[in-house]
Parts: sequence; C-alpha cells; structure tokens
Amino acid sequence: MEEEKTVNIKNEKEIKLFGKYSFEGVVVSDSGLKNIISLKPVIVPKTSGRLSQQRLARARMNIVERLISHLMIPGHKGKKHLRTSKLMSGRFYTTSNLVERAFDKISSNGSNPLQVLVKAVENSAPREEVMTLLIGGQRIAKQVDTAPIRRVDLALRWIAEGTYQLSATGKKADEALYEILTQSANNQDIAFPISKRIDTERQAASSR
Repeated sequence: MEEEKTVNIKNEKEIKLFGKYSFEGVVVSDSGLKNIISLKPVIVPKTSGRLSQQRLARARMNIVERLISHLMIPGHKGKKHLRTSKLMSGRFYTTSNLVERAFDKISSNGSNPLQVLVKAVENSAPREEVMTLLIGGQRIAKQVDTAPIRRVDLALRWIAEGTYQLSATGKKADEALYEILTQSANNQDIAFPISKRIDTERQAASSR
C-alpha cells in the first residue's frame, strides 16, 4: 500500500503539457538539435514575451510554444505575407486549443504527441541551404550550412505553412496539423515540410 501511495504522489507531481502529455521519455535523436529543442516540462506553453528581448533565447522556449507562435501567423508563403490569418492572428489560446486538439488525435493512436512533434521537426529541418553572394557585381548562389536554431525555425515555419495550406482546402485546422505532423514524423515526401526540406537541400547541393 505504501509503495502504491508513493507512485500516485509521484504521478500527481509530474508536470504534463495541457495536463495530459508527459515529457518523460521524449528524445531528440539529432545531436545538432539537442540544445535547441527545449523540452522543459510546462503545463501551459506560454512565456508571455519574457524571452523576447534576449538574444537567441528562443532556444530556451518550449518547442510547443514555438510551434504555437508560428501557427499564429500562418498566412506566410515564403518570405511574403500573402494571405490574412483572420481571427487566428495574435490569439494564443485559439491556437493553443488547435494544437491540443491535434495532439489529442495523435494520442488516440497510441503515440506521444510530443515525440511526434520532435520527430517531425527533426525530419523537416534542412542541414544546408543557399545564400546569394554579390561578387564583382554578379549575384552568385552559394551553399552554406544551416545554423541549428535556424533549422528548427524553418521546420516550424514550414509546418505552419503546410497546415494553413491544407486547411484552406476545406479541412479543419486541427486535422490539417495532425496530418502534417504525422506525415512529417514518418518522413513522407507528401508532407509540405518534407518536400520543402528536400527542395532546399537539392538547391544547396547544386550550388556547391
């Protein structure tokens, strides 16, 4: 009886995302991203801008909060804001509920949604990209290695873009996010983030 009590007390004290999902056992396989993907246990992933004035502080921000922040501005296409995000823009709890519903769908399949998110980010993060150099008045494309923090930012941006584009076809946003995350976690080429990563790395390879 005493052992059962101890286990119950321990479980009650464990911090779970949205009070449901455990951070225990979630692993970042990519060694280059281990210090960039923050899995610090939180119940509500919201820092209220406390890290906004600190350089590169987003590396200490929980990865779920970073996903929510990108989903709040989903109207981007590339570097341009082509579409309005309407009521989604700036509404943290609207987007947070969207993510929670998508996580519920992942959890119903017996998977830990946090691990699925981490795997989706790892698979979508490009290792190299192209930058344009101005040499002798000519613009030359040059392959460069992508910084770890930018790798995660690009992966999350593409997940948000893919979710928005899929929801624009008539799907609910939580279903679209669920599909994008599961497809990206399984490294399927059909997923928008995976196709963007492949295209980016292909361009970089041709510019070496």
